[in-house]
Amino acid sequence: MTDKRVVLPDGPPSDMERIKEDSNYLRGTIAESFQDPITASIAEDDTKLLKFHGSYQQDDRDVRNERKRQKLEPAYQFMVRVRLPGGVASPQQWLTMDEIANDYANGTLKLTTRQTFQLHGVLKWNMKKSLQAINSVLLDTIAACGDVNRNIMCNAQPYQSEIHEEVHEISKSLSDYLLPKTKAYHEIWMDEEKVADSRGEEEPMYGRHYLPRKFKIGIAVPPSNDIDVFSQDLGFISIMEDGKLQGFNVAVGGGMGMTHGDTSTYPQLSRVIGYCPKENIEEVAEKIITIQRDYGNRSERKNARFKYTIDARGLDWITEELNNRLGWKLEDSRPYYFEHNGDRYGWEKGDGKWHLTLFIQNGRVSDTEERQLKTGLREIAKVHTGDFRLTPNQNLIIANVTGEMKPKIIELVNKYGLTDGKENSALRRNSMSCVALPTCGLAMAESERYLPSLLDKIEVILQEAGLENEDIIIRMSGCPNGCSRPALGEIGFIGKGPGKYNMYLGAGFAGDRLNKLYRENIGEEEILETLRPILFQYAKNRKENEHFGDYVIRAGYVEEVHSGLDFHE
Repeated sequence: MTDKRVVLPDGPPSDMERIKEDSNYLRGTIAESFQDPITASIAEDDTKLLKFHGSYQQDDRDVRNERKRQKLEPAYQFMVRVRLPGGVASPQQWLTMDEIANDYANGTLKLTTRQTFQLHGVLKWNMKKSLQAINSVLLDTIAACGDVNRNIMCNAQPYQSEIHEEVHEISKSLSDYLLPKTKAYHEIWMDEEKVADSRGEEEPMYGRHYLPRKFKIGIAVPPSNDIDVFSQDLGFISIMEDGKLQGFNVAVGGGMGMTHGDTSTYPQLSRVIGYCPKENIEEVAEKIITIQRDYGNRSERKNARFKYTIDARGLDWITEELNNRLGWKLEDSRPYYFEHNGDRYGWEKGDGKWHLTLFIQNGRVSDTEERQLKTGLREIAKVHTGDFRLTPNQNLIIANVTGEMKPKIIELVNKYGLTDGKENSALRRNSMSCVALPTCGLAMAESERYLPSLLDKIEVILQEAGLENEDIIIRMSGCPNGCSRPALGEIGFIGKGPGKYNMYLGAGFAGDRLNKLYRENIGEEEILETLRPILFQYAKNRKENEHFGDYVIRAGYVEEVHSGLDFHE
């Protein structure tokens, strides 16, 4: 483990700190902005505060230039993200999200890399209706974005039924426990009675300025690291003994985002600092969040994530500070082992029920000429008596299907052309991308719309090399913020500009090692020319059961990277 330190920039608070200070506990002028009929956008400060309510203002970049030529304002719209701890939704919740997508959004659902729903293309005039419809099935969008704890992830695999159920319940309880206490969300969107004088309102954990930046938590259940626990600001690794959940190893300081050309920013893996009994998980999470609240950088937002707080002060410091705030000490970490971070496709049985994992390319639920995915899932939801589980890899599990109901589900799967993806290469089944263009304002290059066609071409090479059934993790992000966790791809692409990407190699198959830059600012032709000989050499020279990420390190293509502090070297 590296003993390097980073020096965080110091200076006056960023403008975001002023916005939070003046927001009256996240109210701002959001209500007034959404009542303004003159524009499809909202006030600038309110766009920042709206994130705490689970939404981003965006515009359709495909038509931005044309609208500018016509002297029209950008095609403003809103992305809405649901809070769905652990990614478990009931059939009725699925049907409602499907209906909202049709009535108020762009007709599609996006299953995210953090196990929740996103709606795209919601117009300003439909925002309140959308959030109220979400609320009608006991869901909300509170704290799905913003400088707070976001959607809590947990293992999605139902074949570990008893453990999964307990961990999922813990994730829901923890998510509720860490919510902001302000009544702003319910006042603005649910028409609840306004607090006459909110000056007496308090945020006992977050404080008036909330956190310096977003905060992400995930709970893993070995041997599956499907949530990429080391990418989280705070990760809990389930420890089972005698078949029962005893507690959690505590891992701190992960995060995928960085800024191109700025070596003070980097992706980082969290590190295990100890163990806590399961009864203490809420207390541990709260105290860790308060440490970041008090010590995180509020001057430079690109250096404000928890990973930088820890890397500036050290693991010993964070452990001591946590123990002091707890009033008791974490125990020594306990043994665990991860085998993979992917999904298990097809039908599996556990605890007397059947579970079907479907491949949803890049998490986009829509109907196409080839496959009526959205319609098929709607029809399944109408008869399904179990639940739906959104996986951290943007796929979907139709879970807890009874033996009596299984033939009906199979009939609908076949009727609408739904698939577990096994007809695809293993590379495609292990692929993941962010939304990027046209809606994400940060995107520098395509991702969701481009990765499938790039995979078409890479699959030709895989077939020639005899690797079409070899599991290789590939991830693409349209910008370096890392929503698709590209730094954990055995092959990773991060957008640099239109049609150009940095290519990274060498992450760990179980999500426990970062990749490293191999080629910079390359387009499709060079991507294919670069990958072809490497894949053929891998096919020829790999050891038994050697993963691609391990091979490229052994063969000297890239150096091994276990800490973000070595990512740029």
